[in-house]
Amino acid sequence: MLALLDAWFIAPFDYGFMRRAVVGGLALSLAAPTLGVFLVLRGMSLIGDAMAHAILPGVALGFLLAGFSLPVMSIGGVLFGVMVALLAGAVSKMGGQREDAAMASFFIISLAAGVMLISIGGSSVDLTHVLFGSILAINSTALLLIAGMSTLIVLTLAVIFRALVVECLDPLFLRGQSRRSGWVHSVFLGLLVLNLTAGFQTLGTLMAVGLMMLPATSARFWSKRLEGLIGIAVALAMIASTGGLLLSFHLDIPSGPSIILLAGSGYLLSALFGRYHSLAARWRRKTAPLSAEPSA
Repeated sequence: MLALLDAWFIAPFDYGFMRRAVVGGLALSLAAPTLGVFLVLRGMSLIGDAMAHAILPGVALGFLLAGFSLPVMSIGGVLFGVMVALLAGAVSKMGGQREDAAMASFFIISLAAGVMLISIGGSSVDLTHVLFGSILAINSTALLLIAGMSTLIVLTLAVIFRALVVECLDPLFLRGQSRRSGWVHSVFLGLLVLNLTAGFQTLGTLMAVGLMMLPATSARFWSKRLEGLIGIAVALAMIASTGGLLLSFHLDIPSGPSIILLAGSGYLLSALFGRYHSLAARWRRKTAPLSAEPSA
């Protein structure tokens, strides 16, 4: 039994690429689900997907200029993601269009532009690598960059935590109390771009949002408190990232999809058996005995 456990859970990490991959996955699992929880609370779940596509042209330009240089591609992704967020906000304010609609329009344009740039300057292999990532191929430089970005995101969230919570629950109150409410929203979008840029190397621009949103939406079935939501989401993300890597190693399947599908399995199980709002919770409410009638 011990030999089997060692072969499945310990031995794979004798390889350097597996150690780097699991550390990168755990670093992302600290920051991404926390942002995802706030996206869910703010009713902006699809904004994460839009921003994931918005960074693609910047990543593609970095690739055309320097090849697979993660620092250059990351800088391009951050700059272009921030630019798209600012443009979407400007269009929303000037034209009266909802911010999510403007963001959706820009993300479609960004996705097409990014794919076109990579197709012109690279090959189908390059396009696949950028779109779907390769967590097993990250080197020490990429690992340091991912860890640094995740650390910056967590520290910044700690600084703006109270204002962010107030904005999620009562944005009108925050606007009435302080003129900095707009800055809180802008900083949050910047952190979102930074996290997606850190994740594209491991999971690709198409799936980086998965580690952000699936654990966050799963946590809603297990807790109603913000601290509980964040803690459960981070734990689920860590399980998904580590478990997906192990499945990829033993079954010889792609690592990125393994991680996201494992996170997706966690979501389905949570929707079925979670403590709140799940099918099991509804069944328990229906089958609970009726309270006894008061005696005359």
